[in-house]
Amino acid sequence: MLKFHTESAEETAGIGEQLGRLLGPGNIVCLSGDLGAGKTAFTQGLARGLEVKDYVTSPTYTIINEYEGRVPLYHFDVYRLNDVEEMYELGYEEYFFGDGVVVLEWADMVRDIIPGERLWITILNTKGDNSREIIMEPAGEAYEAIMKGMESNENTGC
Repeated sequence: MLKFHTESAEETAGIGEQLGRLLGPGNIVCLSGDLGAGKTAFTQGLARGLEVKDYVTSPTYTIINEYEGRVPLYHFDVYRLNDVEEMYELGYEEYFFGDGVVVLEWADMVRDIIPGERLWITILNTKGDNSREIIMEPAGEAYEAIMKGMESNENTGC
C-alpha cells in the first residue's frame, strides 16, 4: 500500500499524472471515494500521464468516455448504473481485457466483475476543503511494480 497527501486539485492530478506515466495496455485502475473527493481530477492527471490531448470529463451520463493517448484510456463512471448487468450490456470485457488503460470511478459498485489483478485507489477528503489522502493498493505483480515506480517518483520529487 502507498499513501499520498495532497492539498489541492492540482496536486491530486499530479499524483494521477505520475501514475499515468507508469501505466500500459491492460491496466485497470479502480477509484473509490466520496462524491467530490477528486476522482475526476485524479483521472485528468492520469490522462496527462498517458499523453491524452483531449479534455477529460467525468462520463457520469454516458458511463464511458474513450480517449486516445500513448495507449487508449477508457474512463468509466458507474455511479448511475442500476445494477452490474448494465456493465455486461456495455461490453465491459472488451475494455477490461483490451489494449488500453481502464479507469473505473465508483468501482465499489461493480466490485464483483473487476479482475483480481488491479490497482485500487481510495481518495479521501481529509482536514481541509482541498486536502486529500490517496491510498493505492496494488493486487498482482504488475501493479506491485507500478507501485515501486510511484515510490521512486516520490523519493525523487517527480
